[in-house]
Amino acid sequence: MAVTARPATTVSVIVPVFNEISTVKSALDALVAKRIEGYELRLIVVESNSRDGSREVVLGYRGLPNVSVILEEAPRGKGHAVRTGLAAADGEIVMIQDADLEYDLEDYAKLLLPISEGQSSFVLGSRHTKGGWAMRKFTDQKLHAAVLNLAHWTFTLMINVALGVWLRDPFTMYKVFRRDCIAGLKLECNRFDFDWELLIKLVRRGYRPLEIPVSYHSRSFKEGKKISMIRDPLTWMVALVKYRFQPL
Repeated sequence: MAVTARPATTVSVIVPVFNEISTVKSALDALVAKRIEGYELRLIVVESNSRDGSREVVLGYRGLPNVSVILEEAPRGKGHAVRTGLAAADGEIVMIQDADLEYDLEDYAKLLLPISEGQSSFVLGSRHTKGGWAMRKFTDQKLHAAVLNLAHWTFTLMINVALGVWLRDPFTMYKVFRRDCIAGLKLECNRFDFDWELLIKLVRRGYRPLEIPVSYHSRSFKEGKKISMIRDPLTWMVALVKYRFQPL
């Protein structure tokens, strides 16, 4: 008796790009070449009108199989770019991939497996190894790294207490989930507070994320990190209060 092959699980990979000229070509080349047995990756590259030549690089991928390129007229933040990508996503599973090469594409298979096998609908790629706490180690900006590490654990505790969960890395870029998890969900944040909004709303919907360790190499501010150490924490606090209590 012939065995019918199982259809590949479709995965929409949303790639926000803004001023990443040093890494965007390497990142997109790796994504285009990426193959995982049992999965079909569909890239959605959202370019936010970079000033460093990134847009011209991104345009070179137009027309490639399973690659969609969306051009924004102006930079409005990573969260806005991801929301634009989500509106175009049609895969069964959605994942977010930055173009800065801080994360390792080799972790895709283990992040996708729990979802495709029905173990979880929402997966986080945790950047913390067991027993460790300093995920950022900037050799050229050690004070900045220490402040960010301390802030990470402070904000993580706040999230855990507010939501009644116990997560090690709620703010990881690797958020992977079934697309139907966000069906009908209104998302509105434009900057890095989008990470908070998405996590809070999914948890409040009843999805408890499964954390899986991933490889991570953080770049420093001198290398292009875009988080503002003053502005962004303020938006995170607003997001925590607003989305913890706002009706879904």
